[in-house]
Amino acid sequence: MAFSLSSQVAAQKIVVAHRGASGYLPEHTLEAKAMAYAMGADYVEQDVVMTQDDALIVIHDITLDRTTDVASRFPGRARTDGHFYAIDFTLAEIRQLRVNEGVRARANSREAVYPSRFPVDASAFRINTLAEEIEMVQGLNRSTGRDVGIYPEIKSPEFHRAEGKDLSTAVIATLKQYGYTSKQDKVFVQTFSYEELKILHDEILPAAGVSLNLVQLVGSEAEYGWMFNAEGMATVARYADGFGPDKSLIIDEESTPDNLMISDLVELAHANGMQVHPYTFRLDAGQVPHYAENFEEMLEQFYFDAGVDGVFTDFPDRAVNFLRAHSRTTR
Repeated sequence: MAFSLSSQVAAQKIVVAHRGASGYLPEHTLEAKAMAYAMGADYVEQDVVMTQDDALIVIHDITLDRTTDVASRFPGRARTDGHFYAIDFTLAEIRQLRVNEGVRARANSREAVYPSRFPVDASAFRINTLAEEIEMVQGLNRSTGRDVGIYPEIKSPEFHRAEGKDLSTAVIATLKQYGYTSKQDKVFVQTFSYEELKILHDEILPAAGVSLNLVQLVGSEAEYGWMFNAEGMATVARYADGFGPDKSLIIDEESTPDNLMISDLVELAHANGMQVHPYTFRLDAGQVPHYAENFEEMLEQFYFDAGVDGVFTDFPDRAVNFLRAHSRTTR
């Protein structure tokens, strides 16, 4: 398929490093973020969770089981459901944990979710704080002359509120402390919670005296389907600057190479002034949909056939190189 858009349009497309260069190094480690930065990502993502003593840490899950050795270091600290929750540990305790490639729990072993990635339990990695990660990105921006952005997610805000923690207010305070105060700053704040999105827009941002880009993340159609029409999208756009759907909501998984079934979500979001940044683009076995011949064709289908503005990917180098190659071929 021939490319049809200009290099100027391609240059406006962004690459978001999903949990860093998580296809190559354990997710959300500073090493994975530094690698993503060096690979040319436009933004690096931070999933933010709060500890018992109100520290903001960067980890995808509200539990520690999947990506750390918490069970061996702190036996007996699990809740009744068998999981170890970050909110039950102090930052000092979390500093003692060793981070590993994501695993599926098994009775007598820990099996990697993606077996071809970084070996489980190899080397030494740690959980970092949001402030530490911001300082690294800003430090690299100073030393390289680049302007790479950050893309924090408010993780499970209802869970945190039920535990007596106002995660959103704490995250916004930290962003303000580090100079992120306007929509011109390179930051997107994302959440799956529509209710929290409204609280951020109507209460927390005004109280902090800042105005930041907000993104509504979207999962299953069963939960978010009310947004998938002109009225629903206009309602979301009252609060959000961006729309972040699972990529299967944009190109149907039942598509074929000769029949891409592209939804109208991108068109609806754009008509309401929102950017669209779907997730998650992976190279691992079984992760490239059957309607695409390879990873790069999948990127072409989403960036240029569906018209998305950016993608979340575990392999930021491949998306960066794809856009650079597209820019060269359309000059």
